[in-house]
Amino acid sequence: MKEKLMLLLVVMFLAGCSSAGSLGMVVKSTADPGALLKNQTAFREIGPATGEACRFFVLGILPFGQSDVAAAVDEALTSSGGDALLNVTVSSSLYGFIPMYNLFSYTCTNVRGIAVKFEDQKS
Repeated sequence: MKEKLMLLLVVMFLAGCSSAGSLGMVVKSTADPGALLKNQTAFREIGPATGEACRFFVLGILPFGQSDVAAAVDEALTSSGGDALLNVTVSSSLYGFIPMYNLFSYTCTNVRGIAVKFEDQKS
């Protein structure tokens, strides 16, 4: 009985949830995707790339960090040396420790995809 009560308390103090979705192509936040597609810019595949961006909350009112998709994509592209991600999967997670009092929680956005590098057009 004591073990069950302890397990219940641990589950109550640690709570989390997540969601996932997918996108076709995501480019750097500074790029113009319309022009890249309109000009039929050639690219070469670099390989798999992942990125993560997290935001932390202390007492539910003091946030620090950045957890948006653009930050996660920029991290994935910086680490891989790519200009865009293809077949992107985006997932978001929210974790709370001692959620009843909201002492500390954090949310993270993860992206995974195939990094590509755009080729320079020489006329």
